[in-house]
Amino acid sequence: MTKDHTALPAGRDIAFMSLGVLGIGTSGPVIANSLMPVPTLIFWRNLGGAIIMSPFALAKREWQTAQQRSAIKISIFSGFLLALHFMGFFIAMRFTSVAAGTALTAVQPIFTAIYLRFKGGTIPKRAWGGMAVAFLSVLLITGIDIQISFHSFLGDLAALIGAALAAAYMLIGSKAQESLSTSTYTTFCYGMCALIALPIALFAKLPVLHFPARQWVLVIALILGAQILGHTMFNLSLKRVSPAVVSLIVFFEVPVSAILAYFWLGQKPPAGIIPGIVGLLIGCGIFVFRSKNTEAI
Repeated sequence: MTKDHTALPAGRDIAFMSLGVLGIGTSGPVIANSLMPVPTLIFWRNLGGAIIMSPFALAKREWQTAQQRSAIKISIFSGFLLALHFMGFFIAMRFTSVAAGTALTAVQPIFTAIYLRFKGGTIPKRAWGGMAVAFLSVLLITGIDIQISFHSFLGDLAALIGAALAAAYMLIGSKAQESLSTSTYTTFCYGMCALIALPIALFAKLPVLHFPARQWVLVIALILGAQILGHTMFNLSLKRVSPAVVSLIVFFEVPVSAILAYFWLGQKPPAGIIPGIVGLLIGCGIFVFRSKNTEAI
């Protein structure tokens, strides 16, 4: 029997994922507003997340069985993928607009759904139609951006690579949490991500400690908003909700980030990419509200 990977969340997962969207929606504007180098910002964001989650992980003591230790290894690998995802996403926030970068990163459910389909999961035809609309919208956004500047186009590519890595991170995180609590999983995952980012910053001779107070306020906002309310709430839902759906809900980060960027940073997306962003949201809506009776492929 195949598993339906478009089954929508219910109960407390609706609350978790709603908080997740609001939390992760603050990520783009905060990153765009920060002056910290990318590896440094990734290091502090994930170190803070790991420190906050570690007391809960220690209380669980989930390292005593062979199965749990194996899942911890998976969590560490997930942290490696998360670090690469953040590199792509953070670069996108600096190279292109917040609206375009978050929209392109949010195509991760396409990568997730393709993987799950090859693993035998059920993806209804209408859901594939929604993803096709989203993909065409991606082509529109990147096409407009390359006409604006090659710099923006590179930001688009970084966002798309980040989307693929985010999908892998979600899939592996779902696997690890079959044997671990979310607190244990995120402690090791975020910790590994921080451990990867720090040597990169040091090797590149980037500053790690000496920043103005405002920059540390932005780091704290990134930890509490995007990391704890964002990624951690999504990870909580991964224990019950398919990675395809959790990845899909990230689409709703796009309007949240775009609105915040407009009012906080004064970023107005180029008129040409607005149809592409609207198309992404329409594709998401087709996926979410697909008929349960639609034939699966």
